[in-house]
Parts: sequence; structure tokens; C-alpha cells
Amino acid sequence: MSQGFTIYPIAHIRTDFKEKFGIPRQSGRVETLGKIVFEPKYRSPEALRGIESFSHLWLIFDFSLAHRDEFSPTVRPPRLGGNTRVGVFASRSPFRPNAMGLSSVRLVAVEHSEQDGDYLVVSGADLLDGTPIYDIKPYLPFTDSHPDAVGGYADEHLDHRLEVVFPEHLLNKLPKDKQKSAIGCLAEDPRPSYQEDDTRIYHMTFAEYEISFTVSGKKLTVTHLS
Repeated sequence: MSQGFTIYPIAHIRTDFKEKFGIPRQSGRVETLGKIVFEPKYRSPEALRGIESFSHLWLIFDFSLAHRDEFSPTVRPPRLGGNTRVGVFASRSPFRPNAMGLSSVRLVAVEHSEQDGDYLVVSGADLLDGTPIYDIKPYLPFTDSHPDAVGGYADEHLDHRLEVVFPEHLLNKLPKDKQKSAIGCLAEDPRPSYQEDDTRIYHMTFAEYEISFTVSGKKLTVTHLS
């Protein structure tokens, strides 16, 4: 019987998410760009040969801020209000026996720089800036896509999105290429599910900016950006 083995990051991803609060809870929900930079050992153009023929990729990564020594067999998914427990293997919680995640992202481009060598630009990443990547595999629609699949309790909350009111004078403080992503992240409702305080001001870090907002019902209003 195998006793396990040691794995090391092959790359790290650079994103606009500097902290956990505000990261979309699933990949592909928001068109957020990420840059996957390989470790020097794996920084070979040969390792990427043929990857541009695929539209999407699987990323196997480290929930680097969720490492725990103890095992909890149940977790509380945010979309169930944070109060209902389900089995850890019936969830995508980062708090797992092995803190490993799986995300499907769209491959935008393979680019090159003198500093980073060949790197990947991807869209739809739901990863913290600096997250270690353990492996990358092509997404194969003929076997990975199951249109008749059932999503369990997650299906009940599939359309949970907020209307975002982002005053133009504040939105224009963001670079044009980041405005759509910021609105998309806010629409995903970054709040903990158990918080319903209409008067509370929340703060989300996105790229180099801090976005402050309130939520009333299904409407999120941005109040400040710095």
C-alpha cells in the first residue's frame, strides 16, 4: 500500500485577489484574468507544446491558507447559509484532508517575457494571488462535460447573484480592463452567507484597490473606492 509522496508546485498564479474575501466561489463564474508563471525547473517551452490547441484547462492547486492538522468530516457550505453541515467529500470546501483544489479555466494565451519565460494567461480563475499550482491538464469536452449531471444542493443556488450599483465616478477609478471583473466579483456576493446586515459596510480588495460596499436585499451598492 502506498504511503504517499511529496509534491511540489510547478507554478504559481498571479491574480487580482490579494485576500480570500471577494474571490468567486467557483471558477469560470467571472472573467478574471490570471497569469501562471512556472518554476524555473519547469520553465520549458517544450512542456507547453500543443497546449494552445485546447480552449480550457484544469488547474490542480494548493488551498495554501486552509492547511489544518485536524480532520473534520463535515463542513458548512456558504450557499447553504453557513449553518447546514454536509460531508466534506460532498463539498468543494478548502478545508479538506489534503488542501487541494480543482478549477477549470479558459486559456487566453501563451506569452513570453525575459523574466518569466513562457507563461499562461487564463480567464475565470478563482485563486488567491500567489497560489501554488501542482499540475495543469487539458479540459476534454467529450469526457469532462456532462450536460445531464445533477449538482445537488448547489443547483438550488445557481442563480444567486446581486444587482451591482457602481457609481460611474467610482467605477472610472478602476482601469478599463478591470471594471467588468470587479463588477462580476461583487455580483457573486462575497459576503459570508450568515451576514444580512443592511447597514454594514464591507471592504473587498481587488487588484490594488479597496472597494467598499453595502448590501440591501438583492442590491449591492459601492460606496467608496480607494
